[in-house]
Amino acid sequence: MTEGLRRIRRALLSVSDKTGLVEFARELRGFDVELISTGGTAKALRGAGIEVRDVSDVTGFPEMMDGRIKTLHPRIHGGLLALRDNAEHVAALDEHGIEPIDMVVINLYPFKETLTRQGVTLEETIEQIDIGGPAMIRSAAKNFRDVAVVVSPTSYPEITDLMQHFNGSLPLKVREELACNAFLETSIYDEAIAEYLHDRQARIFVEEVYDLASNSNATSENDSSGLPQIIHLRLTRIGHLRYGENPHQQAAIYYSGDEGGVTQAELLSGKEMSFNNYIDADAAWQLVCDFDETACAIIKHMNPAGVGTGASVEEAYRRALATDPVSAFGGIVAFNQKVDEAAARAMTEIFTEVVIAPDYDEMALEVLRAKKNLRVLRSGEPHRAEGLEYKTITGGMLVQTRDTHRLSPADLKVVTERIPTDEETRALLFAWTVCKHTKSNAIVYARDGQTIGVGAGQMSRVDSVKLGASRAQLEVKGSVLASDAFFPFRDGIDEAARHGITAIIQPGGSVRDQEVIDAANEQNLAMVFTGIRHFKH
Repeated sequence: MTEGLRRIRRALLSVSDKTGLVEFARELRGFDVELISTGGTAKALRGAGIEVRDVSDVTGFPEMMDGRIKTLHPRIHGGLLALRDNAEHVAALDEHGIEPIDMVVINLYPFKETLTRQGVTLEETIEQIDIGGPAMIRSAAKNFRDVAVVVSPTSYPEITDLMQHFNGSLPLKVREELACNAFLETSIYDEAIAEYLHDRQARIFVEEVYDLASNSNATSENDSSGLPQIIHLRLTRIGHLRYGENPHQQAAIYYSGDEGGVTQAELLSGKEMSFNNYIDADAAWQLVCDFDETACAIIKHMNPAGVGTGASVEEAYRRALATDPVSAFGGIVAFNQKVDEAAARAMTEIFTEVVIAPDYDEMALEVLRAKKNLRVLRSGEPHRAEGLEYKTITGGMLVQTRDTHRLSPADLKVVTERIPTDEETRALLFAWTVCKHTKSNAIVYARDGQTIGVGAGQMSRVDSVKLGASRAQLEVKGSVLASDAFFPFRDGIDEAARHGITAIIQPGGSVRDQEVIDAANEQNLAMVFTGIRHFKH
């Protein structure tokens, strides 16, 4: 660790995020480090009574062009790039009066944060493209043999601790690690700018060339604004997993930077999560987040074993459990509301692998923690996943926008002679939401607020109809049925009617829609079309 120690004698500080700046600068001065700074950073340091030298005093040039030009100067970059053990470089420093700079402390203009502001203009965004900052970071990082580059306030405490330990110096290993982080930071920054400008050009292309705002004949094939031409994925490993889907597969979990969701859920009790635990917990969590009312979902192998809503979390759980108590054994349970003691005690009546909820009251946690093998996750407030969804294939990746569509009663088109009752409509909308989160071909039998039977992942739709009814532990007669895609033949309708259902919700769109509608009318069933398909593979 002591290899290649370099004393920090002179540091240049220029930061947008001034978190911890004053404290860090004081620590540096305590090591007798001379501080050089720019604009607002220098003002903040002087305001705190810290001695600092202006960059303009070093370069001999004032800041100009609204701050666009201040550090782009040989006396700055020469001081960063010069190799201290290279006689020619040292001679050049002496000849031109350039002082070596041993540390650069920089964080860049808030480009990404600017994009989130309401009504931000192109001109405002362009001014948040940092030029001097990345240039200094790259110069310092390239010369990590002699220079330390610090790009995040979170690094300040560690740097001061190390300098304390090494009497004002930093080892080569530390400087190299800092350089790695610095290049990563500039690459992320440049990617954000490139993506912004590309997306802007794509929007202009659509608006000007195809004039989508007024040309109703334009097709989605011409719309390049929905998905970017280039996608940069930046994932940070946050943990190793014992293994993947199977023991012979290695696995880890990575964080994408998006807030909310299972990745950031807090493990309050139980063993570490497995690969399969994460997949099923995410499926369960996304399902309950699609309900506004109190809801519970029990998931096995990415499919719902049962879903229920209720006046309380306990009622929602018991209704979900009643769908298929056998399959619920060893399942993943999700709630979209805070779990109380009554619901916790109900859950402990059978073996459960994972429970995930926004929060738990104190007594609920006490009950759940008594089950040593139960993993208890606190997710924070329900949050419907948005943005893009990725699926890897050999040699590449498929990308799509997430299925965030939500159905309302006004969206339903009644296509049969009989109109569904209000109770049937509520049950149909409930079944439709569950069906959206069930593997295709998906069939869901339900009553208002409770699943009755689920047929998932079958090669033919009529087989899913048969499976859902055959697996039902509750009475199917009087329930409604949801199908994630259209019925290609009337056999599915006839099979469902044989089990006593009263109403059907499906997308419609088959060439045999009329044949299917006729079958429903013959059985006195109400049927509604949604015009929306919810395949889930």
